[in-house]
Amino acid sequence: MFYDLNVPYSPGDPEVPATLSFLAELGYTTVALSQTITGKLPPNPTPPPLPTDVPKGLSLLTRLNIPLTDPAQNQRLTSFAQAYDLVALRPTTEKALLNACTSAECDIISLDLSVRHPYHFKFKMASAAISRGIRFEICYGPGVTGSGLEARRNLIGNAMALIRATRGRGIIVSSEARKALSIRAPFDVINLACVWGLSQELGKEAICAESRKVTALARLKRTSWRGIIDVVDGRQVPVQKLKPAVAGTNGAESKKKAENNGDNLKRKASVGAEPEADGADKPLSKREMKRRAKKARLEAALGGADESAT
Repeated sequence: MFYDLNVPYSPGDPEVPATLSFLAELGYTTVALSQTITGKLPPNPTPPPLPTDVPKGLSLLTRLNIPLTDPAQNQRLTSFAQAYDLVALRPTTEKALLNACTSAECDIISLDLSVRHPYHFKFKMASAAISRGIRFEICYGPGVTGSGLEARRNLIGNAMALIRATRGRGIIVSSEARKALSIRAPFDVINLACVWGLSQELGKEAICAESRKVTALARLKRTSWRGIIDVVDGRQVPVQKLKPAVAGTNGAESKKKAENNGDNLKRKASVGAEPEADGADKPLSKREMKRRAKKARLEAALGGADESAT
């Protein structure tokens, strides 16, 4: 199962059907259609309607990208997490990145690695985010679409620095491709991750296991309380109603059948007026014969003792 958790989407975009068809053809099974909101956040978050012509075997998720500059902006992120399947933050300053790693309610930290950042990625900051279940995202789209040599150089350098800061843990790789020509096959993405410094095993986990963990944790946050208590089906057994007896012949037959069944469960009484004597015609068993012989010997012994005493 291969994941691509960042495909820019807007309703009515003519490139979306071709992009989704190409992703399904390459072997991707789950795709997140992302929407970016800049400026002031709307009061009522509503994800855009998903496309109807989805290729068979492809699951679609909704994702929201929020550029984060002011740490006070994240006060309403919980409401967005209930409306979207994934919430990703894109910090633009070191202070915003620290806030996203330590306290912001999000699922993914998606940095723009195609530009030069005036700060360094630190291990302590990255490990704080990974321990909270947040993953760092590397988008290869800006480095393969011919956006310039400077963007490619920055993408490779920043990706290597991020992998070095995270020790290769908590990394996911997405496309951020606006056209089908910018998408790469899963094993091409693994090769790119190897160029950036990840091993082949960690590169595969970046588009398989780690991406699956992101979606699973996001679903737990929406449907449970602190990821511990969840409301599930109580498996209540439906009450079976008895069918009423049909009037007429069927009802009489069912009543007679019930009486016969009741008679079969009872012990039959003896036919004669008086019960037969115990063991009248029944032969004695060996055990009974031994018991009676022992009783006779005891009586004889007791009788002899009485006679001697007199």
